[in-house]
Amino acid sequence: MLSFRCTRWTVAVCTFAALSVPGTILAQTPDHPSENASPFPTRNDLKGLTTSGSYLAARHAGVERDAGSAAEFYRSALRADPKNNDLLDRAFISSVADGDIDEAVKLADRLLAIDKSNRVARLVVGVRDLKLKKYSAAEVNFNQSVRGPITDLVATLLSAWASYGSGDTKTAVANIDKLTGPEWYPIFKDLHAGMILDLAGKEKDAGARFERAYKLTAKMDASMLRVSEGYAHWLSRNKDDDAAYGIYEAFDKKLARHPLVQEGMRDTKAGKKLPPLVDSVQAGAAEALYGVGATLVRRGGEDLALVYLQLALYLEPNHPLALLSLADLYESVKRPAMAIKVYERVPANSPLKRNAQIQLATDLDSADRSDEAIKILKGVIAEDPKDIEAIMALGNVERGRKKFADCVTTYSQAIDALPPGDDKSNNVYYYYRGICEERSHQWPKAEADMKKALELQPDQPNVLNYLGYSWIDQGVNLDEGMKMIKRAVEQRPDDGYIVDSLGWAYYRIGNYDEAVKNLERAVDLKPEDPTINDHLGDAYWHVGRTLEAKFQWAHARDLKPDPEDLPKIEAKIANGLPEEPGTASAAAAAPTDIDKKKDDGKDEDGKGG
Repeated sequence: MLSFRCTRWTVAVCTFAALSVPGTILAQTPDHPSENASPFPTRNDLKGLTTSGSYLAARHAGVERDAGSAAEFYRSALRADPKNNDLLDRAFISSVADGDIDEAVKLADRLLAIDKSNRVARLVVGVRDLKLKKYSAAEVNFNQSVRGPITDLVATLLSAWASYGSGDTKTAVANIDKLTGPEWYPIFKDLHAGMILDLAGKEKDAGARFERAYKLTAKMDASMLRVSEGYAHWLSRNKDDDAAYGIYEAFDKKLARHPLVQEGMRDTKAGKKLPPLVDSVQAGAAEALYGVGATLVRRGGEDLALVYLQLALYLEPNHPLALLSLADLYESVKRPAMAIKVYERVPANSPLKRNAQIQLATDLDSADRSDEAIKILKGVIAEDPKDIEAIMALGNVERGRKKFADCVTTYSQAIDALPPGDDKSNNVYYYYRGICEERSHQWPKAEADMKKALELQPDQPNVLNYLGYSWIDQGVNLDEGMKMIKRAVEQRPDDGYIVDSLGWAYYRIGNYDEAVKNLERAVDLKPEDPTINDHLGDAYWHVGRTLEAKFQWAHARDLKPDPEDLPKIEAKIANGLPEEPGTASAAAAAPTDIDKKKDDGKDEDGKGG
């Protein structure tokens, strides 16, 4: 796996003392405010900070991956100490990561005046030159920005595009061909040589390059959208529509229903001649930066990927694929607020807008802006009432927000939109609808849906867990219910939620020793879950370990349980549990919310859906 973490791109984690940095600054960033914090400092506020205060605040913002705030703080420190080269370098890197390339170029010019060999500064200045069509200057800068396998490839491709911009197609392609490297290099080399030749009007040579890149992806069992698109576009203009359609159809079989592929299939079927994949030097360079950046995101190289994607968007601000990759990067580093801003930039006329809207809604929900998320998803569904992906996203938001009556209706709409047949993957629709039906007190319907889910996939552990536990809770099908939960645990012995189910099932039938054994295991697996800790406290109480029970309840209280559970936990801390009930039905009257047990708001991995 490629990884560029812990390099100069990442600001190192540091331990803070109060020093000269206001406490509220240490606790927040603009996209990550603390609940009781004052507003994040404005530019005027920054003037009041000492150099060390600005520096430490910048370091903290970097740890939070808030490049915009880090850049502001570093620039503030730099204004107070303009000859500090370390501050200059950090301000530059943070500005690039934030996408403020105009500001980064100013800082890069200052860096190059000090160190003409600064490769990252050369890359950024070269991209600026290429945008301004100063192709000779761009080529010089790109050729001085190389350092390793990834940067060598990017610099060579960018330099080739600059050569083409200067009118030298032959040199552009020759320089690409001279580059040697890993086995995946030729795909990028042939793709970009093909795009350059296509723009230069050398259709036959371009076709040979596109075909070779396409065959290489097939040989390596890779699905590269832009390679397929480039070849299909060329075929539609130089061969026939059926051949172009076949390229899209083959891709669709590997990755179904990609919007750009669907659009290409419609266009080629209608006989349209598709234009070259890029229409300018700047667009071609943006493709190089996007292509390598997106690959790095998938392989864990987020820091370098961030630089390449921001530079791609500097050249082509509305590049939808680069925007989606950048948003995906922010999600991968747990920055949904930043991802939201990027998804909002996807052009309204892009075929990818729908995908962006669905993911935007998911991120809005994770940021506790569920009303906005629901509104967006309902808008997407209104445009296509059979859009199962959007319908499921809406159902998941409603389920996670405990709008159980609503999500019954939503999941029903998804089930109605399913194609004919009993595909086992359809079990999730019935499972989720069953959860919402059970939580909205429609048990007969819930039971039928859970059974249907198991009919489609008999050993699905979440469904086995949910249905088995529900039966035990109701005092019916006790043996079968316990067997189902045990089967779920066998498949997922390290799933704290499912192990908790087994322990709590033993509790409900009065087998407190087995309950303690399994609930202790569940707490080991999920020590931060208040409900599991609460369950263990109840089990301890019934085996006479009352001091430990109160400790466990106090721990559950401190883990911030749901508001409706807190009074019950506090009552147990004060008074304990009633006399041992002795029967399963009496145990069911214990003041615990059994529904918390059955992952109503969790997805297949036990996380919020």
